[in-house]
Amino acid sequence: MKKSIAYLPKKKQEELKSIVRYVLEELPDCEMIILYGSYARNTYVDYDQRGEYGVRTCFMSDYDILVVTKRGYPGYIIGHILHKASDRFYQYKNLAVSPSIQFINESIQDLNRAIDRGRYFYTDIKKDGVMLYDSGNYKLARRRKLNYKEIRDMAQEYFDDKYSSANEFLLGANFYFSQELYKKASFLLHQACENYYLGVILTCTLYTSKEHNLDSLSGKAKAFYLDIAAAFPRDTEEEKRLSQLLIDSYIQSRYSMEFIVTREDIEALLPKVKLLGELTKRCCEDRIKEYEAMIK
Repeated sequence: MKKSIAYLPKKKQEELKSIVRYVLEELPDCEMIILYGSYARNTYVDYDQRGEYGVRTCFMSDYDILVVTKRGYPGYIIGHILHKASDRFYQYKNLAVSPSIQFINESIQDLNRAIDRGRYFYTDIKKDGVMLYDSGNYKLARRRKLNYKEIRDMAQEYFDDKYSSANEFLLGANFYFSQELYKKASFLLHQACENYYLGVILTCTLYTSKEHNLDSLSGKAKAFYLDIAAAFPRDTEEEKRLSQLLIDSYIQSRYSMEFIVTREDIEALLPKVKLLGELTKRCCEDRIKEYEAMIK
């Protein structure tokens, strides 16, 4: 883990130092403060204004910060404390041009348990993050090699989480379809597919990067289970059009008034997404059985 933010502009360095100071003043048992995400990777967007799909938008990267405490806090308590810290940071700032602060909190015990077990989100933070503050009282765990029982258990957890999320999005898409809200239905179908693909990738590797591009996700999933391509074969122009419509829906269904989704489009996409769910279930259950056999 890096320990310096000298690569950032002076203003960003000062802002992060202020955030650290306010967190420590509001949270005395803070043990570590870790910057992660785009500012840690130095891929952040300071301010970008553009016209997309006929809508003028502006974007700037958030400060993603993990606050590690000695003990665990109920969500509403730690949320209140960290909200006070962020309020102090923004007190004399122009909110329109200031990055948002996105805090997450873990106790040192829970964080080290997650790293030890190879939870991809936390191992990425350890690999790419920047230590902004360290009390020196604790050390971060090392990711260790897991045994097959642990691998089986973690794969089951990832599958259960992503598969249930995907099914909920599919349920929502059916509801919006019944209400003739086809653009909203297309967005939820995209989210269902994203979670089905992530379920396959996580179950087979216990790791995935954060992304929303269905082309990329489907390609990674096919590497582990080629049959999953049957849901979106792309062997005709119409199949290609439907696949592209689903990919585009992630952005355009929310921001473009000119994005058109018809009843016939959703009628054609629904059985494809349902099939993707069935293939995901088959793939993941088979992989989990393989892990089970390795235990024995």
